[in-house]
Amino acid sequence: MNLSDRLNDDMKQAMKSQDKFKLSTIRMVRASVKNQEIDLKRPLDDNEVLDILSREIKQRKDSLQEFKNAGRDDLATNLAAEIDIISVYLPKQLTEEEIKVIVQQTIQETGASSKAEMGKVMTALMPKVKGRADGKLVNQLVQQFLQ
Repeated sequence: MNLSDRLNDDMKQAMKSQDKFKLSTIRMVRASVKNQEIDLKRPLDDNEVLDILSREIKQRKDSLQEFKNAGRDDLATNLAAEIDIISVYLPKQLTEEEIKVIVQQTIQETGASSKAEMGKVMTALMPKVKGRADGKLVNQLVQQFLQ
């Protein structure tokens, strides 16, 4: 079952169980997927849906931090719950140690030795961790290893 079908099935299940919060979260994600399909004039594959899910989580994490800084715990709680719902559809996340190993291997493969070659490393690295690691963390680790 692909991710789009899974989102549809979970939306129907949320309707049946009258879980309004989960239903609205899934609908927001499905709307993003549908908008992308309309823009591209074709159905999306799982990788493209995964990109959208990652983007949705990233947007919510950014907003979550802003709400916490502003003292809006009510909104922060809702966003945290949305992040939990969307995270179910992402592949298992890599630990920081696993990411470090992949970063080191990629640096060796590309032969990079300085921060000037960071773009080359990131280009080779991101497809390996796509959807399974936070881009900010990956970026920080690459910078650490290239110092």
